Amino acid sequence: MYNKSSSKAEEFINNEEILETLKYAKENKNNFELIDKILKKAEPVKVGKQTKCQGLTHREASVLLECEDKNILDRIYKLANKIKQAFYGDRIVIFAPLYLSNYCINGCVYCPYHRQNTTIPRKKLTQEEIKQEVIALQDMGHKRLALETGEDPVNNPIEYVLESIKTIYSIKHKNGAIRRVNVNIAATTVENYKKLKEAGIGTYILFQETYHKESYEKLHPTGPKANYAYHTEAMDRAMTAGIDDVGLGVLFGLERYKYEFAGLLMHAEHLESVFGVGPHTISVPRVKRADDIDPDKFSNGIDDETFKKIVALTRIAVPYTGIIISTRESKEIRAELINLGVSQVSGASRTSVGGYSQAERPHDTEQFDVSDQRTLDEVVNWLIKSNHIPSFCTACYREGRTGDRFMSLCKTGQIQNCCHPNALITLKEFLEDYATEDTKNAGNKLIQEKLDVIDNQTVKERLIKNLSEIEKGNRDFRF
Repeated sequence: MYNKSSSKAEEFINNEEILETLKYAKENKNNFELIDKILKKAEPVKVGKQTKCQGLTHREASVLLECEDKNILDRIYKLANKIKQAFYGDRIVIFAPLYLSNYCINGCVYCPYHRQNTTIPRKKLTQEEIKQEVIALQDMGHKRLALETGEDPVNNPIEYVLESIKTIYSIKHKNGAIRRVNVNIAATTVENYKKLKEAGIGTYILFQETYHKESYEKLHPTGPKANYAYHTEAMDRAMTAGIDDVGLGVLFGLERYKYEFAGLLMHAEHLESVFGVGPHTISVPRVKRADDIDPDKFSNGIDDETFKKIVALTRIAVPYTGIIISTRESKEIRAELINLGVSQVSGASRTSVGGYSQAERPHDTEQFDVSDQRTLDEVVNWLIKSNHIPSFCTACYREGRTGDRFMSLCKTGQIQNCCHPNALITLKEFLEDYATEDTKNAGNKLIQEKLDVIDNQTVKERLIKNLSEIEKGNRDFRF
């Protein structure tokens, strides 16, 4: 039976409940009275000086996903943007993935790192090579990374990951520093999650790939990842171990998108029910071409219009959660999605092992093709000129504003007094240390414009002082 508070994967992600949800959604896709009620429920509401959102259940959101009425779609897009502005404003957080190793013992049929692939060179970075990668990333201007590695207990044991995190945090090159390391590694034990927590990780990220158990088992025929329950219950173990920022995600294209969407929201509801806080982030990647992977072989691919609707409804359903779009997607679709709820993007990503320290982009060890190949400066320039604030902020993590502490501030709107000025501070650092002249000029103009709309005089005065100190050569200020 479906039980969102259960510790068992097949109860909190219940197949019968998803099928009933999809049936209910189909039956009500033209029930405009119900749809209007759902959309009104999701509207941001002012309570005193605070803005609050209820979000939506997986069943309510699925009704909106099923509805094909153009006027309703327009309302969905406008509401998603309204909610994004209410809680995240114009800020877009920037990060980069760092691939440590592509050794893997799993048989995932959609990933070129699968064990049976004999055409891809296998590589694992030494600590000295990691240092060179981090310096290259720092010299671009990056402050936060997401570690990526295949599952291989011999080549990529937890000790290797922990040593790599220590190395990354230790490197200070010129004015560069990696201030937050998020980790995307295979499902592991409570004991190992405790070790990651002690190492100072930011968010623990793990993509479910698909919530459809039968499809999951076909897509993962061999290796430890083949255990559906162990993988699906990983976030429970991570949060039990004290990691209170976790990131969910599915790989759209592996299974029917309506099924995945319902499962993703059910997982978020489960975490909220059991731990009192939902996912810190949700990623929505789509299957892309890679070394021996042809995305056309997967029959459940989604077009751009469907993809945009999924992103918008994710923002509406889980209003306080960060939504991530990577460089898997083109610059054109990313430009549209940041107005529909996306709050984090990767920039200048290389999905190969050791790719950043090489002058030319290597392709031999890439996990997937990168669609948006702009430099970090070009990404920052684009965001600035589209009136968004590129943010390299890591202050909440470093100040202990994680998990329920972050969410409580976000839900009351108080986080704006921290995030908005911190975004401007980290943008100023980037402009002073790494930007081209055009980006610097545009960025300084944007900072002045955003300063002018800050109402809190105390915050504004302190921010102006910090910006002045950055121009003098001082770094690392935060609210």
